[in-house]
Amino acid sequence: MTTTTTTPQSYLPASLYGGAITCLLPSTFTDVSDLRQVPDNQEVYLDKDGFTSIVVEILERVERGSDREALEWHLKDLVEEDAGESKVWGMSEARMGKMGDTTPAYTLLATSPPGAKQRGRANEPAFIGILLLLVRLVEQKTDILVAVNVPHITGNYEPGDVDLEKGRWGGLLEMGLQIREKVMASLEVRDWGLFVQE
Repeated sequence: MTTTTTTPQSYLPASLYGGAITCLLPSTFTDVSDLRQVPDNQEVYLDKDGFTSIVVEILERVERGSDREALEWHLKDLVEEDAGESKVWGMSEARMGKMGDTTPAYTLLATSPPGAKQRGRANEPAFIGILLLLVRLVEQKTDILVAVNVPHITGNYEPGDVDLEKGRWGGLLEMGLQIREKVMASLEVRDWGLFVQE
C-alpha cells in the first residue's frame, strides 16, 4: 500500500486576490488558476504530491443565528446535497495570529462521503475530511472561509490509522490540521479595499 507524504516540508507566502490577502501555504501546493479558471471570489490550491486541496473564499457574511450556526451553514453549502450526511467531529473558537483578538474566527472538522460527481471515478474517496476556518469580518459584512479538503482514497492512507470516534485522525487529517493551523497563524489582510461595498 502506498501512502503520500503527510508532513509538508516547508511553507511559502501565498499572495491571494492580487496580494490583498496573504498567508503561508505548503510549498508542494500549486495555484489551480494556473491550470484552469476559478471563480473570482475563490483561490484554490492543490497538492502536487497528493489529493488535498485548499480553497479560500470571500463570501457575503451569513446573518443568521450565532457565529457557530453560520459556520454550520457554510458547511452545508459546501457539501453536495446528494452526498449523504456529513458528520461534524469538532467545532471551536480560533485565534488569528495576525488579525488580533477582536476578529471572530471558528474552526470545524467534518467528514463527508464522496459527492455524486466523484462516485465511480478512478480515485473515488472513501470519505473526505473537511477542515474549515471561518473568519468573520463584521464591519466589511464579509466571511472569509478557508476549507482544507482531504480526500481519503484507498491505497493513499492506512484505514486502521483513522478512528475519529477515538480521536485518531490518521496522517492525512493530521497534515490537514497542520495546514489549517499555519493559515490561522499567518492569514493577513493587506488591502481592506478588497471588501469595499458598492
